[in-house]
Amino acid sequence: MPQNADTPADRLREWRRRRGFTQEQLAEQAGLSLAVVKKLERGGAGRLETYHALARALRVRTSQLFDAQPPHTKRHDDSGNLALMGFRRALVPPVTAGGRRLDTVEPDLDLAQMARTAASLNGAYHRDDYATVAELLPHLASSAQLAVDHYAGEAEHSRALRLRSDVLQQAGRYLTQVRVYDLAHLALRDARRDSMSAGDVLGAGSAVSLQAWTLIREGRLDEAERLTVASAEEIEPRISQATTEALGVWGKLWLKGSAAAARNNRPEVAREMLRMARTAGAAMGNRSSKHYKCGSFAASSVVIQAAENYAVTNQPRRVLGLAERMRNVQAATTNTGHRHHLDIAWAHLQLRETAEAEAVLAGLHSGARDWLRHQQMARDTFHGILRGSRQRVSKRQRELAKFFDV
Repeated sequence: MPQNADTPADRLREWRRRRGFTQEQLAEQAGLSLAVVKKLERGGAGRLETYHALARALRVRTSQLFDAQPPHTKRHDDSGNLALMGFRRALVPPVTAGGRRLDTVEPDLDLAQMARTAASLNGAYHRDDYATVAELLPHLASSAQLAVDHYAGEAEHSRALRLRSDVLQQAGRYLTQVRVYDLAHLALRDARRDSMSAGDVLGAGSAVSLQAWTLIREGRLDEAERLTVASAEEIEPRISQATTEALGVWGKLWLKGSAAAARNNRPEVAREMLRMARTAGAAMGNRSSKHYKCGSFAASSVVIQAAENYAVTNQPRRVLGLAERMRNVQAATTNTGHRHHLDIAWAHLQLRETAEAEAVLAGLHSGARDWLRHQQMARDTFHGILRGSRQRVSKRQRELAKFFDV
């Protein structure tokens, strides 16, 4: 790493000079505008995808271009606290000096009913009904905590721990989706702990897979890689005897590692991790794993991840080639399918096929609005569509512009 490079702006400038690029040459190599490179070198904020492109041009890991920003460089307010109050009460409740929680939730000790509620909320999440998830999941998390405390030392304690891990993984998944990463990490840390306390190693692997997704969203790519590799090695099943669930969790870990490596400008490592995931997919055949909350896994999941990696590394034709293979194949989860379609829209835009890109975005807008509103890539793709349009703004474009607040 270049010496005395303390900020992302310093690191970018030093690596550019070390490679012998002018700002104009780096912008051209990265497929970015000169204005973007100048802004970043002046200390301006950039999206993770922008740093991916710069890292590819500079032949370094993406993580080498940035690190944590010092706190309080921007003004913050409390506007988001009320919306998250329920999750904060459930995940970080006040505790007395003697360790007594101050919960006000009435305990629900019917573990079977709580499990049915958890299954219902899992279905709501995959229907993109985030309003229902946000309303009911904090209460369920608090009830699960009380149940664990109530059954301490009894036969039902292990079952209560597994249930709470399930609920906390749902909370971590939802909070990562809506980009509340601090609470997501807390939920997933405790979910892993509960699973291990209950002797459920696969449940712990599932929580780790979700944690890796949170790390990727935060740009903590080196950590996500190391976490998934170490965890996959810890739970590696005997392929010939492994259950569908074991193959699914193991395969999912390799997928998350591949996603992190692709974003970290390590394409060879990303391909090797995909090869490991493909081993799990081949062993599963036509089956898919649906039990663990890191999401379902199937052979098709590997193809979709490969397409996402090609999108990250700016290879739109390969994205569309894999999309053609997936035309009549259902994705393992709705979110996986949504993300795949977003990659397809991006690929069309890169090839200047703006009408096709707009049609894909419009389909997502029609069928997955709650999911779409949290996707920065969708917003950026729509901006590109508007820039590339040579016609008057259509009614559909006005609707999308209002949705994306453009």
